[in-house]
Amino acid sequence: MKFDLSAIKFYGRRKGKTLHNTRKKLVEEFLPKINIARPNEGDEVNLDEMFNNINAKEYWLEIGFGGGEHLAGQSLKNKDIGIIGCEVFINGVASLLAHLTGCYEDGTKYDGKLEQDRVDNVRVFSEDVRRLLNAIPDGSISKLFVLFPDPWPKKKHANRRMIIEENLDVFSRILKKDGLLRVVSDDRNYVRWSLYQLSKHKDFEWSAKKASDWSKPPKDWVNTRYEQKARREGRKPFYLDYKKIK
Repeated sequence: MKFDLSAIKFYGRRKGKTLHNTRKKLVEEFLPKINIARPNEGDEVNLDEMFNNINAKEYWLEIGFGGGEHLAGQSLKNKDIGIIGCEVFINGVASLLAHLTGCYEDGTKYDGKLEQDRVDNVRVFSEDVRRLLNAIPDGSISKLFVLFPDPWPKKKHANRRMIIEENLDVFSRILKKDGLLRVVSDDRNYVRWSLYQLSKHKDFEWSAKKASDWSKPPKDWVNTRYEQKARREGRKPFYLDYKKIK
């Protein structure tokens, strides 16, 4: 399954507040070092070549990485994994770059390098993720993260949600057998929606055996500022892990 790129429309923000000088510099100077160029229609990206500097043993993908806390944390803990992060919101991209370089608005100077103890195992696609998904080889991704996606609460906008049949077909194509799809949300309606959509899909099986499997963070979880905000405001996140079974 692949997307018809001629028919896709993008909904959502691409830019927020004006970037401060340091983060603007990160986007202008550091992002090109790890950015994935938009593939041409019909192209297939070579993940081994993309991460040949670390000889990656697996490839993971995070769609909509927000401020980048989860991606940055996972990449630091898993230095032999090549991780692709997709995010169109440029302020979120800049935040991820700050995490990777250790360069914040506290006076830290950008020196053009990754933070000490990091390896070059992150790549960023800062356009509509569907353009990249079409170019990812079949069965090449071991873990796919969809964390706190826009719930698009109105019924008329349901087709804009990330967890829909068309997208799940694509996720199934790129995931390895026994690969992980992790969906996390603090929106109860979106959680119910996701459970329903995934229950209908023959290629995915819910891994939960008991309530704590979905009500508590997984052992390998990396906290995010959005999650912290949700908890402060009384919204409880739900962690849905699915296995690709076909």
